[in-house]
Amino acid sequence: MTNPLAPGSLAGKAALVTGSSRGIGADTLNYFAEAGAKVVVNFRNKEARAIKIVEHIVASGGEAIAVGADLTDPASVKAMFESAAAAFGALDILVMNASGGMEAGMGEDYAMRLNRDSQVNLLTTALPFLNDGARVVFVTSHQAHFIRTTPTMPEYVPVALSKRAGEDALRELIPTLAERNIGFTVVSGDMIEGTITATLLERANPGAIESRREGAGKLYNVAEFAAEVAAAAVDPVPANNTRLVGDTSDFVAE
Repeated sequence: MTNPLAPGSLAGKAALVTGSSRGIGADTLNYFAEAGAKVVVNFRNKEARAIKIVEHIVASGGEAIAVGADLTDPASVKAMFESAAAAFGALDILVMNASGGMEAGMGEDYAMRLNRDSQVNLLTTALPFLNDGARVVFVTSHQAHFIRTTPTMPEYVPVALSKRAGEDALRELIPTLAERNIGFTVVSGDMIEGTITATLLERANPGAIESRREGAGKLYNVAEFAAEVAAAAVDPVPANNTRLVGDTSDFVAE
């Protein structure tokens, strides 16, 4: 996949992507690094993968650090931003990519704690560590973004509801961000092939991804969707602060 960002276009900038030890987060962060940004690889329990990403970026002439953090732990989140600031100064880009809710044994309220409460805490904690004029990107899915008007797979409903609740709560912070000229963009895409969520959905509902692919005509892969997320961090803020990726004909707008 071609990097949507021009070489050197992020020179002197610093970026942090949550959940960036693999998948969409890792590819997004690599696009930033290739464009010259100093990057923070965030992980929860995939330290080895995060370190490999850092080593690859550094070997390529970039600057990167890996910082572990549990987004449901406010103290851990604050420590993450403090580590980022100590290494690179204030951040110019924050991509809120990490999410979940389909994991077993995490408690009935886990999806809401992670996808709403933790996201709000993440952004409010980040504010002192963001440069004026920075950009914040929140990553979600069409199944969550349109959940109020378009039903989704039963197995995904708790995640969809919690991510939509998180999106709504974050949008309430837009006036506060605007006071410092900090842009906020929601990037919403259909199911992404190759992600953990797609794997878990397929396990719970065999054939679900193929069915969705047939309905959409095409599903983005990880690298393709990550390119859209990376572009959202530098492109002008879209109408309604929302960047819709891929076909939305099967979804009903609010």
